[in-house]
Amino acid sequence: MRHRVFNEDGSEELVFVMGWGNRWTHENVSWLIGKLTDADYRVHAFELPTNIEDFKTDWLEPIAEYVVDLEEYQLLGHSAGALIGQALDGADNHVYLSPWWGYGDHYPDAALEVAAKVPSSFPFLPVGTWDEQVLGRLATDHQLATLPRWVSPAFVRETRHAQRELLTIDHDAVVFCSLRDPLIDHHAIGERVPAEHVVLYDGGHELFSSPTRERYLDLLLESLSDGATVVEEGARVPV
Repeated sequence: MRHRVFNEDGSEELVFVMGWGNRWTHENVSWLIGKLTDADYRVHAFELPTNIEDFKTDWLEPIAEYVVDLEEYQLLGHSAGALIGQALDGADNHVYLSPWWGYGDHYPDAALEVAAKVPSSFPFLPVGTWDEQVLGRLATDHQLATLPRWVSPAFVRETRHAQRELLTIDHDAVVFCSLRDPLIDHHAIGERVPAEHVVLYDGGHELFSSPTRERYLDLLLESLSDGATVVEEGARVPV
């Protein structure tokens, strides 16, 4: 687990749990972190190991132990970071970008079931093609070239178990997602988050790699500071 603090002099704490394969050196991740620091957040960013043998030991516990020392903080979780974020304590507001609370249509359940039964932690299962259509049209060559290509059966087994064991999502949580995202299970979002707390955008899996990202930036920042009140009843959906 890699961790880095951006904007040490920020006036408010924000924990940003990035998605699987995200790196703060990726241009679009850096763009988002820059916008968060411009809003005077001290950003505690976490890069996830891309292969795990145990969800709690490898992903959840290092971050859970870290946030214990933060008196107050806002939580931003993208994709797999949202799978971790729902199990963290202490955040004032929760914003989830394309939460990976279930596998999407890219990955048939029958194939996942078979893969999860293989007793191996070696990453030999291909993740498939993740390109600009999947992630977002602003995804860069550097980003695509540095994405991991393989996961292990243990990774599949542990992430599916974590998805089945999801806690109750905070009542004030806000979700940003795209209906065209093939990597996430939209039913898992709809079952846990009120429709009026879900903001739909036009793009791929990564809001920060979407050409429309600037349109949603103010709403994202306001959701972090004020919770779901800013998106209820569709009052602040960007146009």
